[in-house]
Amino acid sequence: MRVLVIGSGAREHALLLALRKDPKVTGLAIAPGNAGTARLADQHDVDVASAEDVVALAREVRADLVVIGPEVPLVLGVADAVRAAGIACFGPSRDAARIEGSKAFAKEVMAAAGVRTATSETVDTPAVLDAALDRFGPPAGDPAWVVKDDRLAAGKGVVVTSDRDVARSHAAGLLESGHPVLLESYLDGPEVSLFCVVDGPTVVPLLPAQDFKRVGDGDAGPNTGGMGAYAPLPWLPGDVYSEMVDHIVKPVAAELVRRGCPFTGLLYAGLAITAKGPAVVEFNCRFGDPETQAVLALLESPLGQLLYAAATGTLADFGEPRWRDGAAVTVVLAAENYPGRPRVGDVIAGAEAEGVLHAGTARRADGEIVSSGGRVLSVVGTGDDLTAARAAAYGVLRSIRLPGSHFRRDIALAAAEGRIHL
Repeated sequence: MRVLVIGSGAREHALLLALRKDPKVTGLAIAPGNAGTARLADQHDVDVASAEDVVALAREVRADLVVIGPEVPLVLGVADAVRAAGIACFGPSRDAARIEGSKAFAKEVMAAAGVRTATSETVDTPAVLDAALDRFGPPAGDPAWVVKDDRLAAGKGVVVTSDRDVARSHAAGLLESGHPVLLESYLDGPEVSLFCVVDGPTVVPLLPAQDFKRVGDGDAGPNTGGMGAYAPLPWLPGDVYSEMVDHIVKPVAAELVRRGCPFTGLLYAGLAITAKGPAVVEFNCRFGDPETQAVLALLESPLGQLLYAAATGTLADFGEPRWRDGAAVTVVLAAENYPGRPRVGDVIAGAEAEGVLHAGTARRADGEIVSSGGRVLSVVGTGDDLTAARAAAYGVLRSIRLPGSHFRRDIALAAAEGRIHL
C-alpha cells in the first residue's frame, strides 16, 4: 500500500513515523512536508487547498490511500475530490468537516445528539455585542468570558479572560473582519483530547491525551496552536473515558449519519471534565497537533491498516488498537515572538536528534536546517511513566539550539506529580 500524506507539520511527521512501521505500507509520499519529513518520504510541492492539485499528485505517486492532516483542505472539500477520483481517503467530506469549520454547526449537531456542551450565542453584528457579553462571563457567575471565532483560526481564535475589555476587544476585532463570534459559558475542570477513528456510525477510540494551549508555564499568556501534550491520562477513570466515547462521540457520529454527512476520518473531541461530567469544548475534524505526536508514539497497531479500514468502510472489522505500556510527552519548541509573527530563517542545531519531529523547518541550499514557522519542532519523550517521559523529552530539548526560541517547562508536570483530581 502506497500512502500519500498531506500536510507540513509535526503531526504529519508523526504520521509518517507510525505509517513506516506498518508492514503493509510499501511506499510513503508527503506534500508539502518539511526538512524532517524529507528523510522519511518522497517529498512533493503542492497547494494543499487545491483539490485538483492533490488529486493529480495522488495519481502521480500511485497512492492507494491519501491521509489529509490539516483542517483547511478538509473544510474546502479536498477529501471529496480524492474519493471522487477513486482513491481511498482518510478525512471527512466538506459537509462533515463543518464540525470544525463552523462552531455554530457543531453546536446544532450536539444539541440534536443530546450532548453536553457550553451554552452559547452567536453574534454577527456589533450592535448586539455588549448585550450578549452581559449574558456571559463573570456577571453571569462564570469565572471568565469565552470568545471564539466561529470559523477556522489555527487554534488561536479563542480568548478566555476575566477582563471584559479584553473579551470585547477580541470580539469586536473579529466582527470588524467579517467573522461571526461565538460567546460561550465557561467550562471548568481538566481538559481531555479524545481522538476517535470514525467510519460513519463506527467509532474506534484512541488513547486520551491532554494538550497545553497557552504559551507560558502555568497556563499564562495567549492561546497558541498547542505547546505540548501527553498521553495517557493517569488521572482519568475508565468509566469517564467510556462516557466520553459512548455518550458524546458515538451520538455525534450517529447524528452526522442521520444528517446525510457521515464522518470518515479522525473525529477529535476536546472535552472538559466538569463537576457534572464531561462536556464538549470543541470538535475538530482531524488529528490534533501536538497530541498526535504523543498518542502515536505509543501505538503498536499498524496505523496504515487502521486508516485504510476507515477510508474503505471496513473499520468495524479492525478491532481495538494495541498500545505499548508507559507514557509519552511532547514539548513544542517555538520561534521567537510566537504566537505573534515568528522570527524565521535561523539555523537550528540538534534538529536531527532522536525524538525530534519537525514542523516549521526548511533545509537551505547549503544543507543547514532553518526555522520557517512559529512552532518549529516537537520533541517526544517516552518512558515507563510520565516522569520518565518528561525527563526524556526535556533531555533532548537541552541539546537543541535556536536563537530566541522558547518552550514550556511544565508539560505533564501536574499529572506526573499527581496534582490533577476530578
